[in-house]
Amino acid sequence: MPTFAIMQTPFTEDIVQTLAEAGLTPEVIPGPVPHIICQNACSSIPKPILPMHLRARSPEEADIEATAYRNSMETLSQHYGTRPIAIPEDRWRSQNAMMKARLLAHLEIFVPLYARNCEIRRIGKQEAAAFLSDNHSYGDASCRYRYGMFLKRHTGHLAAQMQKAEDLPSKLHIAPGTLVAAAEFSNARKWTKGDKTIRSYEWVRYASAAGTRICGGMGKFLRTFISEVSPDDIMSYADIEWSEGSVYEKLGFSPEGEKASVLFRVDCRTYIRTAIRQDMQEVNNEVSAPCYYLKNCGSRKYRLKITDYQ
Repeated sequence: MPTFAIMQTPFTEDIVQTLAEAGLTPEVIPGPVPHIICQNACSSIPKPILPMHLRARSPEEADIEATAYRNSMETLSQHYGTRPIAIPEDRWRSQNAMMKARLLAHLEIFVPLYARNCEIRRIGKQEAAAFLSDNHSYGDASCRYRYGMFLKRHTGHLAAQMQKAEDLPSKLHIAPGTLVAAAEFSNARKWTKGDKTIRSYEWVRYASAAGTRICGGMGKFLRTFISEVSPDDIMSYADIEWSEGSVYEKLGFSPEGEKASVLFRVDCRTYIRTAIRQDMQEVNNEVSAPCYYLKNCGSRKYRLKITDYQ
């Protein structure tokens, strides 16, 4: 397995500083698989964090780096008994606020919300795009159905805290009526199975507001979509950089294999990813703007069959 240099870099130092400012005690671990460990905010169990540095200057180097990071994730998973939190450098630099909030949420620092205290309604493209730009790695998507989840009220300890708003950090000031999550679904694809016409939809986006977790949020979106649209079949993908897909299985989806890794060109100035198709000549030619290359971890495909078919 390729090894990496000890991680005393601005990228790593920024992650460590973010954790320290949140009151945590991170530690940089050098060695064959350099990483950061940090205790969960709610327990003493150490959680591994794997910074994924941008280094590759060619598609071939990106392929080598991707293999090394996959091996590193497996090594850390086996050593700590838990999946490491992977932090891609381009995401950290281009979507810094979102990534910091996501990292802290993995370490149990977030505002808990409950789907039972929220309502779902249709939203327009502009509202969905603005929310997803701030809260989803890939931003908005081409889709047919857009839903927003809006906070109606706080209950329990959060309600009590809201009555003492002056004692709350500003990030906890989530007022009723605030859009706290969004989901997008595609139009139907139709095919014939025996005497049945199957209408299949893709669940293309889900995101909650940075720094929050919504208990029951995905399930409430799913039930709303099924109730309104009556699909026969819904499929979706879990980004392996962030999830193994267990949330889909809890919702009743079944795994259907994996989608191959995607090669990206990353602008050295903006750190924005642009997917490179296999037939693009750019891969074989020198590009005018300086860039890195990155190969992601791929994704897992999941399907929920609502109508029985073979």
